[in-house]
Amino acid sequence: MTDMDAAAGQRARLEQRRRHAEALAETLGRERAALVEASEASNADDEHDPEGATIAFERAQLDATIADVRRQLADLTAALARVDAGTYGICVICGLPIPAERLEARPSATTHVACAP
Repeated sequence: MTDMDAAAGQRARLEQRRRHAEALAETLGRERAALVEASEASNADDEHDPEGATIAFERAQLDATIADVRRQLADLTAALARVDAGTYGICVICGLPIPAERLEARPSATTHVACAP
């Protein structure tokens, strides 16, 4: 396999994960919008409802998940830029190759395990 083939394979995997993360972000955004709309239409006192989670809690969970997905998108975009630059899979701290197993588990990794914070 040539370096060009390897880069194309890396790019394809990263783009697939990025598309998945984009779709998830869109879905979560719609869920959040529906939750906000539902809470505006209701005058229920969910803060004192002993039966379950509050709307505020659900909104906070969605906000945290959306923020996490956005971080993943940014990390994947940065990884794609590293593929283009020819530095994908190289530890930014020591310059050694990042093992394929680590990149498979965490495709946006910038360090190998020994240098990870």
